[in-house]
Amino acid sequence: MTSNKAVAVYGAYGHTGRFVVSELRRRGWTPVLSGRDPAKLEAFAAEHPGLESRPASVGDPASLDAALKGAAAIINCAGPFASTAAPLIEAALRARIPYLDVAAEVEANIDTFTLFADRAREAGMVVVHAMAFFGGLGDLLATAAMGDWTSADDISIAYGLNSWKPTAGTLVAGQVSRQRRDGRRVVFAGGKIAYVTGTAPAAEWTFPAPLGKQPVIAEFTMADTVTISRHIHTPEIHSYMTVAAVKDLTDPDHSAPVASDDRGRSSQTFVVEVLARRAGEERRAIAKGRDIYAFTAPLVVEALARVVAGEVRTAGVLTAGEAFDARDFLASLSPEHLSVEIR
Repeated sequence: MTSNKAVAVYGAYGHTGRFVVSELRRRGWTPVLSGRDPAKLEAFAAEHPGLESRPASVGDPASLDAALKGAAAIINCAGPFASTAAPLIEAALRARIPYLDVAAEVEANIDTFTLFADRAREAGMVVVHAMAFFGGLGDLLATAAMGDWTSADDISIAYGLNSWKPTAGTLVAGQVSRQRRDGRRVVFAGGKIAYVTGTAPAAEWTFPAPLGKQPVIAEFTMADTVTISRHIHTPEIHSYMTVAAVKDLTDPDHSAPVASDDRGRSSQTFVVEVLARRAGEERRAIAKGRDIYAFTAPLVVEALARVVAGEVRTAGVLTAGEAFDARDFLASLSPEHLSVEIR
């Protein structure tokens, strides 16, 4: 375990980055602020006297090396990750430090595993990818629900968001993904990611209280499908999103989430339910919390702490469920950030 408490945060001034910086400071780490926009970085640094700021561009490897110099690890909060993940992982490889990100872009998630799984493993480096509400939480819940099962007939993940209010970064990342998909949708069937055309089907899902029965959009594939399928053997992964949240994504009023408490969290609430089935038996894991962007901060910072402490024994590109003891990790977030029930 290193005594170095400096952590580079790329995209520190973004919506999620601000939560990550605050969580790092709360837990005794020293964020090194970095990002692409010098003016935004300078303004954000003024809010945190004593913290060092280091502007860096993903197109300038030397500036990235300078941003990571002396850091124990790097957390990448800057989307679209299709543009930022690879250059920052390359910089982390050069610096020989762990890399974590909060990527929720399906294609960027796949790219990271494809491009860096072998290189990171050969370098003895830990890359924990998609350590966010989308990607990390669902993977931890699925892994916890599976328990001693090594495979499942199918896994369903239902996202019960009472609203979304996507950030500017989420909207830009979505545009990048849509361009790459060329009008198609992502599904997971027959044990693999596939692209299909046509409208996603409507359905209903009965969530635990307080949501109850809700109209949902089926085949709403998010990063969790990529992370879960990396290490849990199942031929089918089904995803569902509440209609209310989907409507927010297409609302012409793209106002950002509004803080409603002294920690900067919005009033948005979520219930995520994961159901694994095998041979007629069902296992479930349910998580409830507040503000998907704010929640990402304790999730990724807890992961950072465990990585830096040497608790991850395997090098390479890892998902949350691969890297950590899922039940222990989820328990560490309760009850301050999350309530969890495993059936």
